Amino acid sequence: MSQALIERLRGEHPVGRVCQVLGVPRSSYYARCRRPEPARVREDRHLKQEILAVHAANNGRYGTPRIERQLRRQGVTTRRRRVARLRCVLGFRAKSTRRYRKTTDSKHSYPVAPNLLCRRFEASRPDQVWVGDITFLTAGQRWLYLAVLMDVFSRRIVGWAVSERIDEALTLKALDRALQLRQPPRGLIHHSDRGGQYCGNAYRDTLEAAGFAVSMSRKADCWDNAMAESLIKTIKTELGRSFATPRLAYQELFEYIEGFYNTRRLHSGIDYQTPFEVERRAALSASVPGGTSGRLSLTATAARDSVSLHPQI
Repeated sequence: MSQALIERLRGEHPVGRVCQVLGVPRSSYYARCRRPEPARVREDRHLKQEILAVHAANNGRYGTPRIERQLRRQGVTTRRRRVARLRCVLGFRAKSTRRYRKTTDSKHSYPVAPNLLCRRFEASRPDQVWVGDITFLTAGQRWLYLAVLMDVFSRRIVGWAVSERIDEALTLKALDRALQLRQPPRGLIHHSDRGGQYCGNAYRDTLEAAGFAVSMSRKADCWDNAMAESLIKTIKTELGRSFATPRLAYQELFEYIEGFYNTRRLHSGIDYQTPFEVERRAALSASVPGGTSGRLSLTATAARDSVSLHPQI
């Protein structure tokens, strides 16, 4: 501690005077200066630079576990506890979410589907189970609403839409985008809450035409749709929820979902791989011609071709 303090003050005051005030012999200070830097200190300094690079490359969205796994992918082997300590030294703190706004309105007269998943959020191949949910954002003084659909197998967001109205048209837009992008097989399980946006006639007709099996969570039970709820929390934590304008909200969501979440983000639920990597491996391992590999869109370009480059709110 004294050594570091002397180093900071020696540019403003004589070393002898600083040592006298701190009660440190000047000879001891110079002796320590001549000692070689400990290997641990050198390693920490290098590792902090690596952590800073990962932090910057992911816009500060990674916490300790993902930073440690990203470093491992780059050939840097270290312990998670050490990464956590150095993140604290660097002043990094985990982001948190605030405020709550109800987006599920189950007080309607539409029929409700049974819960087919029963909290078993598992899939053995792409386009076997999709989960969906709605959340709110703000743009200036206005509310915006985001609807998302995620593939349980790869964690890829296969469809999403933004609107100033929380209605069936919002969820239909997200569903239509997912259908255009994926062209999924019949029998896919579509799981959501029992809000009117998912129970409406137009939405249910679209699911029926696609041959989907419809599944819905129980009333007032967020755990029945926990995977979609977790996705919403991740988006709000890593991207934020307040934007200057609706146009900027759409643009930032597009960059986050298509340019980061689906293609570069490491997901703990799939062994810290990216959705792109998981789907690529699934496509390569598919042995039946015209099977899953023929339906998958494996590049960010394909995903971007499925949506307009301009805000549609």
